[in-house]
Amino acid sequence: MSVAGERPRDSPGLGPEFGPSALGTKEHWDAAYESELQSFQESGDAGEIWFGEESMIRLIRWMEKQKIPLDSSVLDIGTGNGVLLVELAKCGYTNLTGIDYSPSAIQLSQNIIEKEGLSNIKLQVKDFLTPSAELSGFQICIDKGTFDAISLNPDNAAEKRKQYVKSLCTVLKIEGFFLITSCNWTKEELLNEFREGFEILEELPTPKFCFGGRIGNSVTALVFQRKK
Repeated sequence: MSVAGERPRDSPGLGPEFGPSALGTKEHWDAAYESELQSFQESGDAGEIWFGEESMIRLIRWMEKQKIPLDSSVLDIGTGNGVLLVELAKCGYTNLTGIDYSPSAIQLSQNIIEKEGLSNIKLQVKDFLTPSAELSGFQICIDKGTFDAISLNPDNAAEKRKQYVKSLCTVLKIEGFFLITSCNWTKEELLNEFREGFEILEELPTPKFCFGGRIGNSVTALVFQRKK
């Protein structure tokens, strides 16, 4: 899942709070993926790739540069249509899991994966904020827009963000990697949100734009590592 930013990406002095939005609700994403599932069944269209194909390439290149073993356990948080998992599988990664709290998203992912002839991807309907006991021990967790959506939830988004960090600590191994792409949060804000239990390793290059004589980024992409 992914959402549009509520404010300029480089706005100084603004706090991290966002106004509530339907984009932060399960009902919105259920309806969105029901529509995409119907479209796929009718035309074979896999739907939107959140943040574009370059966002997937950026993450995969980092993993390849770091020589992440192909059998490393990878969790895609809020997998949506599962296209990132498909690309990872095509690159040789063999221990892939995708979760989403929308059953329609998981059904869409399953259909796309089956069409691609892949069998080494596990999919589960799960809410990341309430992870089950078996959802643990991952070496890599990836988020492309799910933390953004949680930040827009009309029902106590601040508490849900805290629970997200707790869930991440539960599912990610010590010294495991967390790759997050966001269109709502700056680097500094994300460093603050994940200050408990995580340290920044790298900021990945993302497209820049110039507006009013100021340079900013359309998205932020960071790599964290879980502290010992």
